Amino acid sequence: MVHIDKRPRIDSTEETLDKTMPPNVESPTGVINALPVMATTKPTTTTKDNITEVNNYINGSFVPPIKSSYLPVINPSTSNEVGSVALSSKDDVSAAVSAASAAFPAWSNLTMKSRVAILLKFHYLIREHATELAKLIVIENGKNMTEALADVAKGNETVEYACSLPQIAQGKTLQVSREVTCMDRRDALGVVASIVPFNFPFMVPMWTVPIALACGNTVVLKPSEKVPLTMMRVAELFKEAGLPDGVFNMVQGTKEVVEALIDHPTVRAVTFVGSSPVANIVATRCRNLNKRVTALGGAKNHLIALPDCEVEGASSDIVVSFAGCAGQRCMAASVLLVMGDGEQQKALQEKIIDKASKIEPGSEAGKMGPVIDAGSYEKIMKYIEKSVENGAELLLDGRSWSKNEFAKNGGCWIGPTIIKHSSKEDAAMKEEIFGPVLSIYQVKSWSEAIEIENGNPFGNAASVYTTNGGHAEWFVSRFRASMLGINIGIPVPREPFSFGGLYGTQSKYGDMDITGDGAIEFFTNRIKVTSKWPMPNVDEFISGEGLSSATGHGPTDHANFAGTM
Repeated sequence: MVHIDKRPRIDSTEETLDKTMPPNVESPTGVINALPVMATTKPTTTTKDNITEVNNYINGSFVPPIKSSYLPVINPSTSNEVGSVALSSKDDVSAAVSAASAAFPAWSNLTMKSRVAILLKFHYLIREHATELAKLIVIENGKNMTEALADVAKGNETVEYACSLPQIAQGKTLQVSREVTCMDRRDALGVVASIVPFNFPFMVPMWTVPIALACGNTVVLKPSEKVPLTMMRVAELFKEAGLPDGVFNMVQGTKEVVEALIDHPTVRAVTFVGSSPVANIVATRCRNLNKRVTALGGAKNHLIALPDCEVEGASSDIVVSFAGCAGQRCMAASVLLVMGDGEQQKALQEKIIDKASKIEPGSEAGKMGPVIDAGSYEKIMKYIEKSVENGAELLLDGRSWSKNEFAKNGGCWIGPTIIKHSSKEDAAMKEEIFGPVLSIYQVKSWSEAIEIENGNPFGNAASVYTTNGGHAEWFVSRFRASMLGINIGIPVPREPFSFGGLYGTQSKYGDMDITGDGAIEFFTNRIKVTSKWPMPNVDEFISGEGLSSATGHGPTDHANFAGTM
């Protein structure tokens, strides 16, 4: 059983970090003590009753919520309370939006190069403090250290992309008719809101925040209430990089904060990443206000293994895809469709089981962390139990982790689980589980595999394993998803390519992608300017020496209505 086993309360943030690190992970206390103290930066946290408080970040300072309400922050590896996070209200949101609105004119009036100069310093600071940030991610999210460092590195890659915007976000100019020129430019929207999930405490906020800032917007971020520690430290690094007060703000909380951000008339656009039902609600609420929104939902990602796949490489990749980050990522493998039942297919299945069974619980490289909380744990357990009740074969049972020595101190531990289904109608074959569970189903034809993949309501990712390019092309031209892989189980498009699910599915609601050029388009308005200037009144034009087709000699432009009726 998952249980809460709270340790005695302690006296300082540093001691909290020391005593709440999972086994075998060095505390970042020494790193924190070595950091320079910024005279203009208030502490990330305070203490109340010896429990760390994580507050809102508004106008360059950390401030408690108006109603002084807090929620516990739980370490999923131990079930110990590692802090408390502000439970904010509509009034807190109004304060943050007001600060962002006040900062917008000066920030947006800077050149893009000037804004990016600050982001370049921020990018440097993230690299310098990557290990510190990763250790915070381990504490509040449960990832192993390698995954946590990757979370930071991938997020900083998007910061790097944002730093390149002066070279790629410029507008266009073209003479479109006699004496008429058109140009466009990108103007910032104003105050934008970003609502992010728990599964990548640094990377997902960085999908939106740096690009929005580089484009000239000011930002109000709502981190997940389950993992607020990492972004609080990031707020300090923004300050250290020289970001002006009010340009970046954070409001902690739950549903009330989300609704207040959406409804606030000064907020011009909203991004959301989370479950499909909530993404749909967020998008609908924004649409009813005629507000720009991109809301990314859940996924049910399919892998298809053909008989000619390379077994060793495919098996390793499949295990990493479904079990990495405890399966808590929207690009994780969920269903493996195996073509046929020959010796090659049996060898693949045996390799997957063997490699997954050797994964151990823990926070070190190659080990697997817990799921985020008891609610997620119970949900995953129910899918496994229901599959068994419906006649599925349990090839690897991760439920045993809840009874091993590692879990006796608490935590939400469930190991890699592999289920072989006899019915494609099983709930685990069709619904998002968001945990380290792989469903295997044998198909008889390529068409059957595509029918199953196309028939699911999500549209995030799909991959095929094969050594034949023609076979791969057949599948990637028929998948019903927006991010496709060939011999890769986590086909995340890296910058400059944009990330986002398929329109018209439960994986994506709203406008455009959330990173790359999709984000540039989302966070700006395209302003088009069409101009016509009088011809020069100088001798050479009057005498005819400067005449050309542009001044009247040449083909008639019948589409030009400038100055005519």
